[in-house]
Amino acid sequence: MESKLSSPRTVIINRVRGLFVSFTFILISFCTSSAGVLVAPTSVFMSENDRTGRITVQNPSDKPKEITILIGYGIPVSDSMGDVQVMLQDSGVTDPHCAKDWIKAFPERIVLAPNSTQVIRLRATPPKDLADGEYWARIIVRSQEGQTSLPMAENDDKITAKLNMVMQTAIMLKYRTGNLMSKLEVLKTDIQQIDTTVIATVTMANRGNVSYVGILTCRLLDASGKEISRNDIDLAVYYELTRRLKLPITGSAYARPFKVEISITTAGRTDIAETDIVTGNAVTYSMLVP
Repeated sequence: MESKLSSPRTVIINRVRGLFVSFTFILISFCTSSAGVLVAPTSVFMSENDRTGRITVQNPSDKPKEITILIGYGIPVSDSMGDVQVMLQDSGVTDPHCAKDWIKAFPERIVLAPNSTQVIRLRATPPKDLADGEYWARIIVRSQEGQTSLPMAENDDKITAKLNMVMQTAIMLKYRTGNLMSKLEVLKTDIQQIDTTVIATVTMANRGNVSYVGILTCRLLDASGKEISRNDIDLAVYYELTRRLKLPITGSAYARPFKVEISITTAGRTDIAETDIVTGNAVTYSMLVP
């Protein structure tokens, strides 16, 4: 995956009609591995040369699943502490790089039999004179199980609960056209030591016309250049992004002063095909630990 997605949340809807109370529990999860169905691939790439795409949805269970395919929008964003999340939007999107309104899925709704698969085809119909660059959408796959009624009380005023589990996963879709440029700029880096941990906070800005996708590596070195600890994270910068990496100091046999060596590159990703990576600039520099 490109980034950490928002945590599972539970929405409770109460509906009262006369003496009947219905509670509908909707569990939404953005983790493919925990969803009610399996979805592959985890990213879809389309272009002016091939405006079609596809995903495969598999139902590994012994019960039929009702599947709904939606097209939304959501990119990784961060706060000042480097915590990253993806907020999905289905309306009111003002980003000029949003592609949700001109991406369609076929079919949009199916009932998937137990232990079966279904190919969902995608079609892009971009507006004319689209500027060079990359455009983004999210393929949202919802899997709904059957409803179950459970008795809650035994009296004249019957109260029952209807449990309706909806599992959801969101797949990134990228549409590319024209000349593509991947370029990253580091705006700010903060290094601090708290007890036996060095914390590096890196704020970056995308200066290209595609998302900068790569790897951010931080190495903690002693005065002789010996590596004390290392932290590597996958990186996806669409506009601005802050990431916070922790580097533990293990042991005491290291010469001070310490320094943090930072490198950012588009090479080395194993979760995305090399042909789908737009090669960008590399950034390398180091800072002393105060």
